[in-house]
Amino acid sequence: MNEQRQIILNNIRRSLGRSGPMDKEKISALKDRLTSPKRNLIPERTSLTSSSLITLFKDMAEGVFASVEEVDRLSDIPRAITSYLKKENLPSQVVMSSDEVLDSVPWEEQPLLGISKRIPEKDDMVSVTSAAVGVAETGTLAMFSGPDHPSTLNFLPETHVVVLPKDRVAKSYEDVWDMIRNNTAMGDRNEKKEMPRTVNFITGPSRSGDIEQTLLLGAHGPRRLHIILVDSKETN
Repeated sequence: MNEQRQIILNNIRRSLGRSGPMDKEKISALKDRLTSPKRNLIPERTSLTSSSLITLFKDMAEGVFASVEEVDRLSDIPRAITSYLKKENLPSQVVMSSDEVLDSVPWEEQPLLGISKRIPEKDDMVSVTSAAVGVAETGTLAMFSGPDHPSTLNFLPETHVVVLPKDRVAKSYEDVWDMIRNNTAMGDRNEKKEMPRTVNFITGPSRSGDIEQTLLLGAHGPRRLHIILVDSKETN
């Protein structure tokens, strides 16, 4: 462990009133908490059937200035994105990375839609990604960083388009953390899966009311967030 990290950890220990190693009882309690984490409060509004959960997610997302549309098939996605970009007077050039959902989309059906699969640069105006989970509780998107999803795709371009299979809509934040924990479970070959380096929870486009309590969109990230919900049976 390097010296600077040790200094930081020692400062944390002092702020917690710890001057030395934890006793066995505290170590046991900590291990229990890590292996069997307690769930926090979950809103009653999430106690819904699958179809009603989709409606809740859509209503909550639109309530925080995201736009949402539903499509039946993966083949509808290129047309939906092209129509959205045209409506918002945006360029037809988008940047994205490869992942299991987006790679299944027949992008060739919209030849005028220019796709670059790479990390975004400062001049890129539109990014397209999928999302690991949609949280109906607040209309939030959970993004897991990795080789197939650089975090800069979530924040750098002014417009972020997200393709979300409906079976990825969960009830609550607690479900997201359960998913992350399960992804680190030992597999059939005793190979432990890596946790995502970053988990970004995105609720609507970037906004701030710091200046004279006036709402400003795009303050710290995309000024537009457009979510395309696609029927899950098309992505299985």
